[in-house]
Amino acid sequence: MNYPQAVAYVLGFANYEVSDPTRARYREFNLERVRALLTLLGDPDRGLTIVHVGGTKGKGSTTAMIAAAMAKAGFRTGRYTSPHLHTIRERIAVDGEAVSEEEFARGATAMAEAVAEVNGEGRYGQLTTFEVLTALALWHFRAAGATHAVLEVGMGGRLDATNVVTPAVSVITNISLDHTEVLGETIAEIAGEKAAIIKRGVPVVMGQQQPEAARVIARRAYEEQSPLVAVGAGVRWKPGDFDDAGQWLHVDTARASYDVRIPLLGAHQMENAAAAIAACEALAVAGTVLPRQAIVDGLAEVRWPGRLETLSRSPQIVVDGAHNPHSMARLAEAVQRHFDCERKILVFGATRTKKLAEMAREMAGMKPALVIATASRHPKSLAAAAVAAALRAEGLTAQEAPGVAAALEIALALAQPEDLVLATGSLFVVAEAREQTLGIAPEMYETPGVITV
Repeated sequence: MNYPQAVAYVLGFANYEVSDPTRARYREFNLERVRALLTLLGDPDRGLTIVHVGGTKGKGSTTAMIAAAMAKAGFRTGRYTSPHLHTIRERIAVDGEAVSEEEFARGATAMAEAVAEVNGEGRYGQLTTFEVLTALALWHFRAAGATHAVLEVGMGGRLDATNVVTPAVSVITNISLDHTEVLGETIAEIAGEKAAIIKRGVPVVMGQQQPEAARVIARRAYEEQSPLVAVGAGVRWKPGDFDDAGQWLHVDTARASYDVRIPLLGAHQMENAAAAIAACEALAVAGTVLPRQAIVDGLAEVRWPGRLETLSRSPQIVVDGAHNPHSMARLAEAVQRHFDCERKILVFGATRTKKLAEMAREMAGMKPALVIATASRHPKSLAAAAVAAALRAEGLTAQEAPGVAAALEIALALAQPEDLVLATGSLFVVAEAREQTLGIAPEMYETPGVITV
């Protein structure tokens, strides 16, 4: 396969990122088929020291921070995240470098026979796109000589493809209501799905949680005899100064103190940094000792686009993937803290499964002068008219635009130099705003061969 063929091949399985999975379909996920595939590939995960990161909000940022610290300490480190902004290759990286087109194609080609065997046997159902991608990531890490890896859970935890690994450390970032149509209607139900990544005897780092989530995670850790470190209790942090490119914080753990600068904004990113530091310390149990300075330097150099990222100034254009009510509330807090502006003009779009009314309510706290409702090109995007109606129902002034590029053009035409233009909602809106502003040519998500179910 060449690279376009490899992308079409990987996206040609059941792809729940471009369709709406039901709870019944979710329950059909089976980790046995993922393990069967990895076994045929020579168990590429078994040679890696792995940190496994789950949660609702912040798991991608936390994954990036831990991976950056590992790499800074001199360990060849794989990083697996989802979704991507502009190219599927972003999801699979070693020492911060995305897998090349050639290596992606080589991996897909090398896996094809094993994938066909697992699907042909059919004992555990058919592999999905995400499951094939997870195996491809682990295959690439081994081929690239990685010794360590940080894996971000895709959705949930219990039945997520990444949950086949036995990590050295498990991390669960903040849990909020998201994917309720699949994972459950309450925080406790969702926490139960996410806490299932905890493995017997493996240390667990718990990000700051609502009490009902904390109880579920703590109970699971106790049942699995897994040492638990909690941000906010065993790990404490205090905010420091900030500028428009980053912020400083002080973190105290049972082992050390850290004065850290991270090039990411928002109090939630300080919580994520504290969890990342705790995870780096916990790796010592498995024999991986990260020097304190490597942790500090790694976090200072982490790059995680699309999260309160400033793209341009005068007017200031900022993007952030606030994709559920909790993350929208945190975005509102961050905008209040970090951005001094005359007016706020928002570009906003969401996918069909999100709690739009609740998101609009949190957005109202920013007191935007105008929200331009739009839809990204992603198949799950909600139509601009439906988005605008939900915004107006919550008292927001809204108008419609047929696509993100058009919405951004309208916002910039209305904005004065001292205003803030904020593109938010789904990461797919963020991706298209970055493409428009920075001149990035994307790989189209709607690759021929996608099968939606």
